[in-house]
Amino acid sequence: MHLKFQESKMIKVRIIDDEEYEKNKTFYVELGEPRLMETTDSKETEATVKEVEEEVPLTGEDGEEQRIADMGRPTLGDHVKLEIIIEESYEFKNTVDKLIKKTNLALLVGTNSWRDQFIEAITVSAGEDDEDEECGEEKLPSCFDYVMHFLTVFWKVLFAFVPPTDYWNGWACFVVSICMIGLLTAFIGDLASHFGCTVGLKDSVTAVVFVALGTSVPDTFASKVAAIQDQYADASIGNVTGSNAVNVFLGIGVAWSIAAIFHNSKGNDFKVDPGNLAFSVTLFTIFAFVCVGVLMYRRRPSIGGELGGPRTPKVLTTMLFVSLWLLYIIFSSLEAYCHFKGF
Repeated sequence: MHLKFQESKMIKVRIIDDEEYEKNKTFYVELGEPRLMETTDSKETEATVKEVEEEVPLTGEDGEEQRIADMGRPTLGDHVKLEIIIEESYEFKNTVDKLIKKTNLALLVGTNSWRDQFIEAITVSAGEDDEDEECGEEKLPSCFDYVMHFLTVFWKVLFAFVPPTDYWNGWACFVVSICMIGLLTAFIGDLASHFGCTVGLKDSVTAVVFVALGTSVPDTFASKVAAIQDQYADASIGNVTGSNAVNVFLGIGVAWSIAAIFHNSKGNDFKVDPGNLAFSVTLFTIFAFVCVGVLMYRRRPSIGGELGGPRTPKVLTTMLFVSLWLLYIIFSSLEAYCHFKGF
């Protein structure tokens, strides 16, 4: 009879994820009394294990032989019971609490009457602060909040005329908002064109500098909010790429399609002068590859991700991206005024 001893064993305990936050959990792993097993080897089949009765017959006649034989039997060590504690993650709990709070706040953003919208438009609200959220105290408006309110009160009151979200299950608010955004965009485009004509700038330069900057500022703030509220950078970067995709595919595609259909119905051809579009797109593509390369490089463990990180990489990345934007404006403007020939 061959005895096989085992000094260690790895036990896997399956943890069921019920997608709910739970506090500390405790359970025990206890080893039972070992039993002597007899192993029978076979060439044709795998080793089969047969349990031997608790009382193993011994041939010894005196107590000494009995004691020596008992020393060879499997025995437990000093520690036979292990307590396992799964501790709660306070960081995860705080993240979940903030998400729940912001989700509940998002559900309350909708209004059911124009009166609430106008009251909200003319009321000065305080900016959000994480420290105040953790303390649970209501923050009073600061001087900066009052300045920003008086600068934006016209637009707040203007968009307060949009139907409340309760009308037609939100469709009235959606349709009117799209129409008002379209009218406001057309107004800004004409205003920028008149401004460029007044100061002596070409339309391409005005579009690259002022119109693009004015329409991208809301995307910038939206990306900032998404970066703060999301654990990863996917939402903020996706917001930028998504907004530009809408501008290109819908803003240009739909407008050109409508114009082409209209001119075709009149028997005319719809043609658009490309101007310096090829040069601008090529320059933008090159800078875009540089930006993507920088974001990929920032995934190194020393930095930790696309956004944030240590102060030095963060400042250098910001300076690089701002420099690329300034270079794009400078090169596009120089090409528009024929200081060098594009393509």
